[in-house]
Amino acid sequence: MPVSASDRSIPDPNQPLPEGAAKASAVRSMFDAIAPRYDLVNRIMTFRLDVAWRRRTVRRLDLPSGSVVLDLACGTGDLCRDLHRAAMTPVGMDLSWGMLVAARTEAPLVHADALRLPVATGSADGVTCGFALRNLTGLEPFFAELARALRPGGRIAILEVDRPRNRLLRIGHGAYFGRVVPFIGGLLSNRDAYRYLPRSVAYLPPEDDLLAIIRAAGFVDVAKERCSGGIAQLLTATRV
Repeated sequence: MPVSASDRSIPDPNQPLPEGAAKASAVRSMFDAIAPRYDLVNRIMTFRLDVAWRRRTVRRLDLPSGSVVLDLACGTGDLCRDLHRAAMTPVGMDLSWGMLVAARTEAPLVHADALRLPVATGSADGVTCGFALRNLTGLEPFFAELARALRPGGRIAILEVDRPRNRLLRIGHGAYFGRVVPFIGGLLSNRDAYRYLPRSVAYLPPEDDLLAIIRAAGFVDVAKERCSGGIAQLLTATRV
């Protein structure tokens, strides 16, 4: 089978992790490539735990009905659908055209870079984002942009992978994430993409540093919840 241009742009698992513009280009191409079966692979590799994590994310926003929520890196629209069920008004945004084409949501969708949101200052009530922090080229500008887009008192709820604190859980999770997930991804989608995703956890800073970045951007009530034994994390905060 010929290799597509998108496949050639997926980060080479045998090379160092890309940075800067090279990372942004590689991430966009990778998600374009895996979009058609993204939901299926997620459900299988998380045993549907991702469904519960997203619903918790919406609850932790703690916003009233009708609130305008930007769902960044919206992918195929999972969080948009949960926000809609919670009577909020989601707007999905993603850098990947492939994901937007594959999206299954009635929410308006926008092709946009999370570091340069096409919204007016103070125009959003909330922001959600699922499993994208490690794919961004910079966390400080990302949280600064969220602070700009949110009204005072606005809320963020950011879902991301994590490493369990328990040593045995950490070993088991590392083996599963590093070996089983690429195998499943290779069977159903793109092996190189699902070899890159476990490696991309290395982009995430230590917990204290990450929480400090959020506070420095203009947020209070910054909190982290560990989900399912610490294999995922939910970060919440309120705009000053």
